[in-house]
Amino acid sequence: MATTSLPTSFVLVFLLFSLMFFLNSYKLWFRTDQYYEELYQSLSNPNSPYPFRDFFLKGLENKQQWVLRQKIFSALGLAAVLAADVFVIAAWLNG
Repeated sequence: MATTSLPTSFVLVFLLFSLMFFLNSYKLWFRTDQYYEELYQSLSNPNSPYPFRDFFLKGLENKQQWVLRQKIFSALGLAAVLAADVFVIAAWLNG
């Protein structure tokens, strides 16, 4: 069976997106108040171009509940992103 290796550019872009997720997770876990305020301010701006802005603002009304939901989702996401990174790097190295 012939194997094909992943292009290095794909691996680098994949890891770049992982880094972006990690940076947002860092802000959520260690700079929660600042992260919440930035998000709230950007969504509450009436000129913001975000679709479903009112839906997301409603989710921010209860800060404690929002933080809990986001941290649970973030923990699951961190595990998934780390696993995906390991698989992509392993596939690239073995290709």
